[in-house]
Amino acid sequence: MKIYPHLWFASQAEEAMEFYMSVFKDSKALGRTVLPDPEVSVVRFELAGLPIVALNTNSHVKYNEAFSFLIETADQAETDYYWDALTADGGKEQPCGWLIDKFGVYWQVTPTILMQMEADPDREKAGRVLQAMQKMKKIIIADLERAYQV
Repeated sequence: MKIYPHLWFASQAEEAMEFYMSVFKDSKALGRTVLPDPEVSVVRFELAGLPIVALNTNSHVKYNEAFSFLIETADQAETDYYWDALTADGGKEQPCGWLIDKFGVYWQVTPTILMQMEADPDREKAGRVLQAMQKMKKIIIADLERAYQV
């Protein structure tokens, strides 16, 4: 059994696939299928080992925060790279490390250290980190570390 995220697009599935594959270097196209209705097609691709199916369906259903992709980043440079790439060309910054890309898909760009600090058994430290994060859009690791060390 395999489980895949499945994304609906009005008509931009291939454009989205190409965009995501340009952002995530460890990516590849897996195939394209045109269904009997020429306006409906399916593309399959892989981002950093995660297989994804995207459908052109002439649907204008919108995404929301109930489903998002979380990118766990190693450092500020990686956080900045994904944040900048995914907010480019019409993406929108959201609070607490969340963003909406130009296709309306929700992403969380989350440094590993943030998750480690939030899980600290010292709940006072973890609380300060959480408060600092809530004031941010893109996560700034140095600001989290300052809150953690106080």
